[in-house]
Amino acid sequence: MTTRAELRQRRTHTKPLLRGILSGALILLWVIGAGLGGPLFGKVEEVSSNERTAYLPDSAPATEVQNTLGGFLGEDALPAVVVFEADAEIDDALQQELTDALEDATTAEGVQQDVSPVLVSEDGLAAQAFVPIDSDADISDVTSALSADLNEAMPDGVTVHITGPAGFTADLVAGFAGIDGILLLVALLAVLVILVFVYRSLLLPVVVLSTSVFALCVALLVVWWAAKFDILLLSGQTQGILFILVIGAATDYSLLMVARFREELRNVEDRWTALRRAWKGSFEPILASGGTVIAGLLCLLLSDLKSNSTLGPVASIGIVFAMLAALTLLPALLGLFGRAAFWPKRPEFDPHHADETNPLNSSGIWPRLARLIRRRPRMIWISTTVVLAIAALGVTQLDATGVPQSDLVLGQSEARDGQQVLGEHFPGGSGSPVYVLADEDEMQDAADILLANDGIDAASVTASDSPSGTAPITEDGVQPLGPPGTPAPEPTVVDGQVLLQATLTDAADSPAAEQTVGDLRAELDPIGALVGGVTATSIDTNTASIHDRNLIIPVILVVILLILMLLLRSILAPVLLILTTVLSFGSALGVAALVFNGIFDFPGVDPAVPLYGFVFLVALGIDYNIFLMTRVREESKLHGTRDGILRGLSVTGGVITSAGLVLAATFAALSVIPILFLVQIAFIVSFGVLLDTFVVRSLLVPALSYDIGQRIWWPSRLSRADGTAKEDSRDGSEARSV
Repeated sequence: MTTRAELRQRRTHTKPLLRGILSGALILLWVIGAGLGGPLFGKVEEVSSNERTAYLPDSAPATEVQNTLGGFLGEDALPAVVVFEADAEIDDALQQELTDALEDATTAEGVQQDVSPVLVSEDGLAAQAFVPIDSDADISDVTSALSADLNEAMPDGVTVHITGPAGFTADLVAGFAGIDGILLLVALLAVLVILVFVYRSLLLPVVVLSTSVFALCVALLVVWWAAKFDILLLSGQTQGILFILVIGAATDYSLLMVARFREELRNVEDRWTALRRAWKGSFEPILASGGTVIAGLLCLLLSDLKSNSTLGPVASIGIVFAMLAALTLLPALLGLFGRAAFWPKRPEFDPHHADETNPLNSSGIWPRLARLIRRRPRMIWISTTVVLAIAALGVTQLDATGVPQSDLVLGQSEARDGQQVLGEHFPGGSGSPVYVLADEDEMQDAADILLANDGIDAASVTASDSPSGTAPITEDGVQPLGPPGTPAPEPTVVDGQVLLQATLTDAADSPAAEQTVGDLRAELDPIGALVGGVTATSIDTNTASIHDRNLIIPVILVVILLILMLLLRSILAPVLLILTTVLSFGSALGVAALVFNGIFDFPGVDPAVPLYGFVFLVALGIDYNIFLMTRVREESKLHGTRDGILRGLSVTGGVITSAGLVLAATFAALSVIPILFLVQIAFIVSFGVLLDTFVVRSLLVPALSYDIGQRIWWPSRLSRADGTAKEDSRDGSEARSV
């Protein structure tokens, strides 16, 4: 007969085995998920789009026009403008040679056959031709092959550039090409260096980094298939942010779990008991942190601009798997390795460690900082507030009204060079026409409005029976293309509408062109005509971005404020945390404006940059305040509010600062992608996270809270009857959050 003692002994031996099996099963599941998601790196472009009109609201005029182009222009194509520049005047023989070379080069796959004739400029030093590129093809590969073939066939003294919508799209695709390779490599290397420095260990950084990589692989698996089935819209910009966000967030959550596990290994001898306590202590702050970020990201669903609204669910999926990896995969790995994960500095069991009740008496930068705050709280929070407010004044210098399409890509750009050549010899808007969709009986009125505008060089109407696909239109109507007496081509009519095309005198992405299109819209509106094209798309994008920014930022503030109130059981503390985080964001944006204008000389800022910066800095920045204040609240129950604030700062300072460094480093990695939008986001978020970590969370919040005292918890009971020092029980220790 088996005794109770024998049963207990069996259970004692069985539990570690079952825990080991469970850990192994969890690791296997993550390995399978990562094995399925890993091969999708490098294939994201198959399910993504960088075409700007794809992200406009369906109700935008440019979108409505874009949706009708297929009916007038045939197959869905993206026009490329081939620009030839010669050292000497282009005669008939050279023009024919250019035509022959173009015909030979445009037989490649991805190039549609209705290529326009080669047109020579008035000064005779340049020529251009319009080449339609199949929008389903790899635009970058097609334009690169076209450029290489033409340059190889050119005679001496003639250079070729590929520009126009297809050229700029190819530049964007090429710019985003490094996301799967160099971006990930730089981000992971930066995180690895920080982790080695923090842990002074070889194995633990690999364990933490593996957690982040596995989270990213599984998140990519879900996002890729959602984009494949058109559930989500994916772009290179969204892809890059997803990669960085998952790596940064998963590493931050892992840092919290590891810090708590190391602390508990000193309190208890059994690694599984230590892991259980660490998991219980880390679960609430990780869940609250990730939930806050997800809530902020999902507010982007209110956006009119699809590039914003789709980022919300894509990034939220990434945060979900970052949390899951930190709460399942990482504990499984830590349980298997135990103390060996920290080698060579293994945390040894110290039964007296749990009796150490006052971290303020220990050495180190954070206890010393806590003691400084205890002596001069008001001076510290007032001085830091003044400095941050002064930095925030730079926001007045931020030009967030939009960036020309030609400036979206940093560094070398063949499309930008081609546009400059085009503007020197042809009307500036050549290759990027203004499309006007008008009723058939309003065609001439629409044409008259176009031709009366000084910003329009010429106009034509789409005509399928014309060799070039269009026929010129003047005040006298549609003009014949042949000798006198030749009948004029019949305009193409689709659902009772015609499509006019107008050439701008200014570059399509210039402020002058935007002014022209704005004036045309106002003049054409009474006859119900819609204006589309590259310039109209840019205008509608900026308008939607500004709308989104003004709507979503207040909504995010309210949502996060409500979450903090529920988490901290207080009203005053969440309000102060929100205000300090907004001040930090304003300071980061102000410094960024000065850096962008004075050092990098950027042409401006996309209207979506402040919105993205706000989402990431407020949602992620508030995380560190959550980590701090949840621990402060627990300490306040045991030791009183003021002492609890100083203890919370002392205990969490190292791990939260490490998390801030990791997040700043991962976002900084975005700057290796030569896209202006991502470089600006990288600076704003990285600088803002460092500012929040080292100034707001380390000085301003603790000092302000200490000065206010127990009233910081108003209206909860903790604000009316401040906690007094209590004996720290084992249960109380387990309930604390890092």
